[in-house]
Amino acid sequence: MAVMGEKSDERLGGWMENLLPERHIYIRSHGETQVFTLTPGRQFTLIFLTAALLTWLAISTGFTLFFAAAHGAGAESEVLMMKHQSERWIADRQARLDIATQQATNNSGSLEDLAKTVTARNDALIKVLTDFKGVPGAAAALAPAQIDDSLPPIERIYSVRAEQERMISNAQAFAKTRAERLRLAFRMAGLNPAAFAGGPSSPLASGDAASLSQLLGVDADFAERVHSAAADLSDMRGLQNSEAHLPFGRPTVGTRESSGFGVRLDPFTHTPHYHTGQDFAGPMFTPVYATAPGIVSFTGVRTGYGNVVEIDHGNGFMTRYAHLAAFSVHPGQRVALDQRIASMGSTGRSTGPHLHYEVWINGRPQNPARFLKAGDYVQQN
Repeated sequence: MAVMGEKSDERLGGWMENLLPERHIYIRSHGETQVFTLTPGRQFTLIFLTAALLTWLAISTGFTLFFAAAHGAGAESEVLMMKHQSERWIADRQARLDIATQQATNNSGSLEDLAKTVTARNDALIKVLTDFKGVPGAAAALAPAQIDDSLPPIERIYSVRAEQERMISNAQAFAKTRAERLRLAFRMAGLNPAAFAGGPSSPLASGDAASLSQLLGVDADFAERVHSAAADLSDMRGLQNSEAHLPFGRPTVGTRESSGFGVRLDPFTHTPHYHTGQDFAGPMFTPVYATAPGIVSFTGVRTGYGNVVEIDHGNGFMTRYAHLAAFSVHPGQRVALDQRIASMGSTGRSTGPHLHYEVWINGRPQNPARFLKAGDYVQQN
């Protein structure tokens, strides 16, 4: 077996010598000659390494070209997709514009007819907003926005319509908010808001929306919104008219609240005593004001109170101002809210200059602090 292996090696070696005979490379440098011998084995190894390198380069180049082509195809596909999306978006916007234009043509017939509907809407809106005149905070909340005059006519008209929609929504929201604020103020004063609601209703709130649409010459949807806003406004107005005649004002300015309503120690007897009002301490002759409009029902001296002014505000409400130094009004005189009626003093059972202020409903004294708190709340716009 060893002999056969040796023979095989000899045949392989002979084959390589025939195919790759031994070669010599002579290199002469600086007068010296160097000889490099390339045996068949070395030549075979060199050829193998060269072939492997070429194969690796071929495979790498192939993969590079493949991925480059794939990426190019993906980018091209992405560009095409974006192009199609853009075309669909443009087509969609054009379709919407065509529909809007067709609807405008169907509903209005012409630009002139559309302008007429806007004018009718504006007249109805003015009627609603006029009823807000004098309401605290209404002017700022319902101020119209500026329309861009550089817009094309049809776009400007639609901008006006959108502004009308916004304003009628604001009017309704403002009326609801103001009415709810007044209801809360009544509750803070210990009053039932339902007993003070009502009053004259706006003509725009009467009937139904369909009749109002014909009366104003506006579309049914806008008429419904006008009708709703007018109803909320009437509700708010009724509460506000009642609030305006209630003693929600302050009788003095720049004074200090001292003894409050309820049981306290009498400053003279030092025994528990029911105090029926709210005291305000301040300098002599500090102005005293009416806390609501009404008619002066009494000026003079009452036992323990000293000099007194009493004002009848109607609906069972009366206010009393005591320990005064001097009067500025007389019985039967009609007074307005915040009108000066007297000067602070120390008459009657008093330990020093102050105002004793009382609120009465149907002959029963109430806690003035509740009315003062409610009035302060109402004044917060």
